[in-house]
Amino acid sequence: MTVSVELVPRDKNILCQELQELKDNKLPVNLINIPELLRFNMHSWEGASIAKSYSFDAMPHVRALDINLEYELPMKEYFIKNKLNKVLVITGDPPQDMSHKVYPTISTDIIRKFRDELPDIKIFAGIDQYRSSMRHELYHIRRKIQAGASGFFTQPFFDLRYIQIYAEMLEDINVYWGISPVLSERSVSYWETKNNVVFPKHFTPTMEWNINFARKVISLVKNYGGNIYIMPIKTDLKKYMSGIFS
Repeated sequence: MTVSVELVPRDKNILCQELQELKDNKLPVNLINIPELLRFNMHSWEGASIAKSYSFDAMPHVRALDINLEYELPMKEYFIKNKLNKVLVITGDPPQDMSHKVYPTISTDIIRKFRDELPDIKIFAGIDQYRSSMRHELYHIRRKIQAGASGFFTQPFFDLRYIQIYAEMLEDINVYWGISPVLSERSVSYWETKNNVVFPKHFTPTMEWNINFARKVISLVKNYGGNIYIMPIKTDLKKYMSGIFS
């Protein structure tokens, strides 16, 4: 089982501190995911290169909305020069600041573009299990596989039963199953209103509940032969990760 952790590239110093923390605590992390976030100056591929310097495998995220299909991939030479061999392609959210140029590009367009321009790169795509019906999401997954995706990263799950249903649907697909701590009522409201999450009846936004749930997910995923994608959003990285793997 591969364990991937998402680290936000706020700036180089903070990213390096978090990478060192993961190394110092000897946590079983194999892969670092770096999202592409417009509010920060560092690109995801730059953050991925830093993660590789700490001996982690690394996967930058690329937003389809940022890519103009009429030109070569703008990060192509950087990927080659820094030997980045994985990418996660997502559609991305429209920017709040509309001075940032975006294009009517969808994730399957960019999956194909990576496949054609960087054929040695292993391409992953996203699964949003809250976006619409399971039937429609499965259709999106098949389209992404046809375009060239070889694996998937899900949005965070908060209910084991929901994972089991999706695991049956995706039995022969390489999936990284997402988990993320939700530690405040404000975060609960965010996930419910923005991402359409329905939390299970006995959910509580505490570190204890989230650590116990993460352990159950890891046990379940080991049985399925899948991988884990940890998104420690706004939490004590050491406390959460050490609690999961203690």
